Amino acid sequence: MNQIKRYFLGLVATLFMAIPVHAQDAPPNSLESIAVAQQGATLNVRMTFRDALTAVPPNFSVANPARIAFDLLNTTNGLGKNSQTYKEGDLRSVNIAQAAGKTRVVLNLLKMAAYESHLDGNNLIVSLTPNPGNESTSGVISKVEHFSQAPSLLTSNIIRDIAFRRGKDGEGRIIVNLSDPNAGIDIRQHGKELSAIFLKTNVPDSLRKRLDVTDFATPVVSVDTLQDGANARIKINSHGLWEHNAYQSDGQFVIEVRKVIVDPTKLVQGTRGGYQGEKLSLNFQNVEVRRLLQVIGEFTGMNIVVSDSVSGSITLILKDVPWDQALDIILKQKDLDMRKNGNVILVAPREEFAAKEKLAYEARAQLDDLEPLVTETFTMNYVKGEELRKLMIDPKQSMLSKRGSVLLDSRSNIMIIKDTQKRIEDIRTMLAQIDIPLRQVMIEARIVEAGDSFAKNLGIRLSMGAVELETKKDSNTGNLTYTFKPTDKAFIANNYTGHKGSVNLPATPRASNAGSYALTLFNRGMSRFITAEISALEADGKGKIISSPRVMTSNQNEALIEQGVEIPYQEASSSGATSVSFKKANLSLKVKPQITPDGKVAMILDINKDTPNTSLSTGSGVAIDTKHVKTEVLVDNGGTVVIGGIYTQTTSSNTNRIPLLGDLPYIGWLFKNREWIDDKTELLVFITPRIMAEGLSIR
Repeated sequence: MNQIKRYFLGLVATLFMAIPVHAQDAPPNSLESIAVAQQGATLNVRMTFRDALTAVPPNFSVANPARIAFDLLNTTNGLGKNSQTYKEGDLRSVNIAQAAGKTRVVLNLLKMAAYESHLDGNNLIVSLTPNPGNESTSGVISKVEHFSQAPSLLTSNIIRDIAFRRGKDGEGRIIVNLSDPNAGIDIRQHGKELSAIFLKTNVPDSLRKRLDVTDFATPVVSVDTLQDGANARIKINSHGLWEHNAYQSDGQFVIEVRKVIVDPTKLVQGTRGGYQGEKLSLNFQNVEVRRLLQVIGEFTGMNIVVSDSVSGSITLILKDVPWDQALDIILKQKDLDMRKNGNVILVAPREEFAAKEKLAYEARAQLDDLEPLVTETFTMNYVKGEELRKLMIDPKQSMLSKRGSVLLDSRSNIMIIKDTQKRIEDIRTMLAQIDIPLRQVMIEARIVEAGDSFAKNLGIRLSMGAVELETKKDSNTGNLTYTFKPTDKAFIANNYTGHKGSVNLPATPRASNAGSYALTLFNRGMSRFITAEISALEADGKGKIISSPRVMTSNQNEALIEQGVEIPYQEASSSGATSVSFKKANLSLKVKPQITPDGKVAMILDINKDTPNTSLSTGSGVAIDTKHVKTEVLVDNGGTVVIGGIYTQTTSSNTNRIPLLGDLPYIGWLFKNREWIDDKTELLVFITPRIMAEGLSIR
């Protein structure tokens, strides 16, 4: 019996194990602890979970700033805190963020390191190994960043869209939308070119093209997207001194390229704060400053040239301090300054640098007075020569030297400049930037006037009178003819409508005749009668008027388009004489657009719609109904915005009745007239700007 019982229990357990359990139905796992241990050159980070993981979780790395991230699905944070500081090797700290059933563990590093991850029971072990360094080929340093994922998750991916945006600080942003957020991405820098390689990713034919983004005024010049075998490659071409940063949020991958302003007082150029040099320890008592600078130069491999005027001693104890911070401390303590030129650092007192720079400025000023003059001819294509000439000779901001001169031929728009060679080159560079065609903008306005009118009118007309029957006999045939003859003289005088006992309250329609129904009742002797006439009207009307003025103009130039009539009227002068003047009743659109660097259109709008109102005409002239909108708006290219709207509704109810009789219940309707009016009007103004491509025009 026990064997049979054990057999059935084992069969039931086997059946339950065969039922698939979805990850979303399983209870969440928990991250219990994080431990760090240094083993030689390798730093091991051990993450312990309550339940063993089935596979290495998705992960990626970022080089700037140096980070490694792991996404733990269906896992909660059981540590009780969101951050932990370690400062072991290259590991500074660990951040844990939890949201929507997923926990992200981020390892913050001092510098990027190679890493491997594997599972050991309930533990996930991440081994960090310092990179051997960047390799140099033909004097060009190639920098590589890896956004690597778990190898088992690398599948075919598709780039859905590529967009370029300008940031608020002038940085260029390349935004790539991926169908699969687990794509492997490598970023490589070769000189002025930055390449992003998306592993096992396809690029649609519509996205395989070059984006010329020079007009955005960022360090990025162009973005090329192409298919490189099974991978997708995005090449970013930039100019000047720049730095980049990359990050990913789900399926959106962003590369930022930011301009770097060269600061000769900084050892490491860039916008990232803090010291980034390799750490060192210094412990000196009354050591000469010159000797200490020699030690730093030997440690870093930098060439340090020290001025003869640098002297004195210093005592300092520094432990695990970046070398650039140590050098900065020494310079500040001894009132020294430095200039960096390539791999050479010049150290001297601050006064000495200031004196040398002043002498250099004075030498350049004297060189301008001695340098020979050259003459150059410039032909302007789009800039007005007179405006440019005034700008160049303006004493407050003159681009010419004291000996320079400029002549202008207004007929051919050619400018002849005589100045030093350096000033000529500066003017040529300036003209190349401003002598460009202005972009065109087409602005379309829609003015919609919608009306909905309703009127209901009900009235009645009652009359009563007396007649007598007159009988006539035909002498020839003997036939009798019966004729009713009114006996009320007032009834006869008013053409049978104004006799005694009449109620005259018919319907009073607004625009057309009302329908009526009449009924006449006689007494048995046909000597008296009552006439009742009921008139009623119900009118329902809807109308819509659409005005659509359109105008195209160049960037930052005002344009005006109008259409309508000019109404004449007589105007009296102070002498008593009269003259004929005209007043416009037009539909006009006045606009001044400005294209923003991010592709939007800012507009100053003045829209006017006047309509003659003949119903309010007087002896002095015709009244004009005016609708006017003046505003400033910012609209996306091709977008539509409502800039104004007026909604009016008029309701009224009028009653005319005979006193006392009209207030009687039920039968009071026979002695009164009722009118109901409900009119609605609505005015909306829509604006749609479109930036025109070169060679296109309004049709």
